[in-house]
Order: sequence, then C-alpha cells, then structure tokens
Amino acid sequence: MIMNTPQIQDFAGKRIHMIGIGGSSMSGLAQMLQHLGYQVTGSDQNDGYLMNDVRQAGAKVTIGHRAENVHGADLVVYTAAIPLTNPERAEAERLHIPSMERAELLGQLMRHYARAIGICGAHGKTTTTSMLSEILVECGLDPSVHIGGKLDAEAVVKRDDAIGGSTRIGHSDIFAAEACEFNRSFLHMHPTMAVVLNIDADHLDCYKDIDEIEETFGQFLHLLPDNGVAIGKGTDERVVRQLSRLNCRTITFGLTADCDVHPAALTEDDNGYYTFDLCVQGNTLAHVKMGVPGRFNVENGLAALTAAWVLGADMAKAAESLARFTGAHRRFELTGLLNGAEMFHDYGHNPAEMRNAVAIARKRCKGTLYAVMQPHTFDRVKHLFNDYLTCTEAADVTVVMDIFSAREKRENYPDLDSGKLVAGMQAHGLNAVWTPSFDDTEAYLRAHLKPGDLAITMGCGDVNLLNEQIAQHEKSGR
Repeated sequence: MIMNTPQIQDFAGKRIHMIGIGGSSMSGLAQMLQHLGYQVTGSDQNDGYLMNDVRQAGAKVTIGHRAENVHGADLVVYTAAIPLTNPERAEAERLHIPSMERAELLGQLMRHYARAIGICGAHGKTTTTSMLSEILVECGLDPSVHIGGKLDAEAVVKRDDAIGGSTRIGHSDIFAAEACEFNRSFLHMHPTMAVVLNIDADHLDCYKDIDEIEETFGQFLHLLPDNGVAIGKGTDERVVRQLSRLNCRTITFGLTADCDVHPAALTEDDNGYYTFDLCVQGNTLAHVKMGVPGRFNVENGLAALTAAWVLGADMAKAAESLARFTGAHRRFELTGLLNGAEMFHDYGHNPAEMRNAVAIARKRCKGTLYAVMQPHTFDRVKHLFNDYLTCTEAADVTVVMDIFSAREKRENYPDLDSGKLVAGMQAHGLNAVWTPSFDDTEAYLRAHLKPGDLAITMGCGDVNLLNEQIAQHEKSGR
C-alpha cells in the first residue's frame, strides 16, 4: 500500500513509537518529542547508554523488537537501518499504522525554524555541532539543538530549558542539527545554512563510489534557498567544487590564508592543543585557545566559529566558549585507569578518524601506546581495507577486535575477518594482535599495560562498553 508521508503536527498529544530508540539520533528525537507533548514509546535490541536519557525524559522503552510493541501506536518512526522485515515495522504496515523514517521526522521539525543549520561531513559532525551549540547558548542566542551523540557541555545541558545530552529545546528561531549522509538521510532536511566539513569515502554500502558521495553532498547543498548560506572547507577540493555550483552566499574556512575564515599565528603545545588568532575576511576578530587537542579540531572549531559569526554571535564570547569546550561524549574521552595506565575511548571508526585519534593519544602518551580497534561493518572494512592497515601506525601496539556488524550478515563476507586485517597490518610493519572479544581484549590489556602507558579504544559500535567493563572490574577489585 502506498501512503503519503505523515506530518508530525497531525499527531499532537498522540503516541509515537520509535524503532531503534537507543540510537544516537533517535534518542535525542525521542526526548524532543516527549518535551513537545507527544507520548513516546520505543524499542531497541540493546539497553545502551543513551536509554537512560530517554527514560528520564518520560518515554517508555522495551528491549527487543516484537510485533506487539507497535499495538496502540498512532505513528511509527524507524531508522534507516531498520529493514521492512523487522517485526515491528512489518506489523505497523499490516495494521496500516502511519510510519516515517527518522530523517523525515528531523526534516519536518526543522521546517519550524527560520534559521536552520545542517552540519554535514564524513568526520567531525558531532564535535562541530556540539561546539556551535555551546557557543550559541553562551552567546545568548538560545538555539534548539539535535546532535548524533551525547553533549556533555554544561552550558548546554545544565539549563532550565534543556532536555538532555543530545537534544536541546531553545526559544529562538535557530535550530542546529547534524546532517548525516548515511542512506542519503540529509536530503530530507530543510536547511537555511549548511556547513560542509569534508567529503570523504564512507558508507560505501550506500554509495557506489566517492564521486556519488560528492554528488549527494551537492544535492544537499542545493536544498538551500537563494538567500541561504553555505559554509565549506576551503582546502577540500570536492567541497569547493560543490560550493562553486551554488547561487547562494558561500564562505570557506580552513587552515590556509586563502580561506575566508582561517587562523593566524597558529601554535601547538606539547599536548597537541592549539592557539590562534581568528581571521575573518581579512579582519582579526578574536584570539582562540582550543579546549580540545588536534589539528583537525582546529578545523572543526573554525567551522563552528564561522557559523556563529554568520548568526551574529559575539566572537570574543564565542572564542571563550570554544576554550571551555572539552569534547562530546565518546570523543577522546578519558574513562579510567588500568594498571596505572590511562584508558580513553573515541567514537572514530573511519580510518581517517582513527588516525586523528591515535595522533592525539601519541602526544599525550609517555609510555607504550595501545590502539584498540573495533572495525565497524564488514562493508566499510572491505572498501577501506588498505586504509585500515596503516591508520594506527603511530601507536606502538594495535589491538584488533572482531568486526562489529551493525546491519549485515556475517555469512555474506566469508573471506573477511579481523585476522585478515591483523595479517595486513603486520605485513606493513605494525605490531598488531587479534583479540576477538571484550574478555580477550581486557585480558591482553591487563597483562601488558603499566603506569605511563595509554590505551585508546576506537569504534562506533559497542566497544565503549569494554571501557565500562574494565572500569567496573577495577571498581570491584576483580
């Protein structure tokens, strides 16, 4: 049966059931809907760390997908990763319950804001959206915010009008949201401002190649109205090419002086933290001291500052806010100690992101650096295999866990496993070891870590739970 896309405003006060409610974006949208007066229920396969935020907002959550979960629902929302064969989605269709994909819901909510900012790119979306959110709140611009992760920034979270870690309800006409290219989800958005951080090869289970990815980013940019604003990385050839095809105002940011917004007097300390003077179209507007390390975070900061400038923020206050920004949850996050060694976790799962995370860890580590990798999806590993082989080369030891399959069947990839990755790494001269499970990995780290060492776990699957497992075992004295 063909149905028109339902409109969220038609379900005021009614029950909305969300399949995959524990996801980073869905959990935030659940909180937003609950705040707006909808009755929210949801289900997920696992009881992840974001579920507590959803429950605290008042949503009723069920672990496990079962057909009866949608009974009595007026509207069903699902993520792009939920197939038609999912029992809840199939039951909703059988019962003719109106349904929509997560991105459609986000796009409809965005329509209600005169200044709607979509922040996209293969890397850095959550961090940049978090930076911009904190800047706008501290500058008194009172934005609504939706990010694909948990924002721990106190200026955003601990306010009377805030909801929680991934979503904030403001009272102005500004809405800042991550714009995800997976399955072309961001094409459902309605931005008046777009920020393009980079265009890189990822989600190759959804795209034929990097050229198709670039083309889709171009389609997203063309959603902007003629009076909109496109902000893009001026040192990314693909981004610049797409900006050149627009009729609206365009602004570039980057580390080089030919970008509209760039740093001057850029300096780095021994721990990888940068300071610089912010130059905007030839004028120095502020002195910036980054609160998060890494050269790539300078670029993320420049993107956030550019958007804030266009929105009318006080740039001196914006710089002060950026100095206080210490990162979103699961972004180079210190989770505890093991044998006197620091344990960090980072959400990075693309080889480029992992390389950046390891580079930061290298600066901080005084002893042996252990890079613990949980490769994410067989298809990503297949297409980016050679990039995975060297992305942790700055570490002393690379520990590789089993590949995390988010939406695939293991049997469809009979010739691909983490053992093949480890063999390839060793052929490139890396000291690499395969520890398939959480328990295997914890045992290896316990046997090798010593004071002064650093271990960083990386991946967007459930590898963060390894850090939690280790922390719990340390607390209990196990």
